[in-house]
Amino acid sequence: MTTTERPTMDDFMEGIWRQNPVFVQVLGMCPTLAVTVSAINGLSMGLATCFVLVCSCVLVSLLRKVIPKEVRIATYIVIIATFVTLVDYLIQAVSLALYDALGAFIQLIVVNCIILGRAEAHASRHSLPVALNNALGMGLGFTIGLLSLGGVREILGNGTFFGLHLFGANFQPWVVMVLPPGGFFVLGGWLLLFALIKQRKEARHDA
Repeated sequence: MTTTERPTMDDFMEGIWRQNPVFVQVLGMCPTLAVTVSAINGLSMGLATCFVLVCSCVLVSLLRKVIPKEVRIATYIVIIATFVTLVDYLIQAVSLALYDALGAFIQLIVVNCIILGRAEAHASRHSLPVALNNALGMGLGFTIGLLSLGGVREILGNGTFFGLHLFGANFQPWVVMVLPPGGFFVLGGWLLLFALIKQRKEARHDA
């Protein structure tokens, strides 16, 4: 393996911070806004997507030299769909309540542009260690994004975090946070926070 094909921490952190799928690239907004009404939903969808992303990129990287370029996209979709089906059955086996809460968005992981984009743009061009490293970073970055949204919406909308009550009986829940508009409000707040952090960092660098 050449020097350029070694997995690096910089490549791993790309998906978690610099190119976070939720807060920087703003990808996969359907599950991001739809299922993040609670922390457990956000964490579950994030981990399910991370699992499919990592497994798909590993297999694509292993088969990159034998997949004909004419049918590579169709092949990637078949690979992704296989792991999505596995995740679908696993979630049903673990918790039917969670499966019902996530709904059709589990199956829609197949068309998540993050997964297909990583397979095409990265895994199909790099060795297994590098592809695994990058996919894991992107998957964890997406999971962190969903957990951040779901956690805030659950705290403000229900007064709980992972089902644990945080406030007294006098707490008045912000019902809007568990409704569709709440997803946009929380996402906008996180994007504003990261924009301010970036602006301050650039200002210190210029100074």
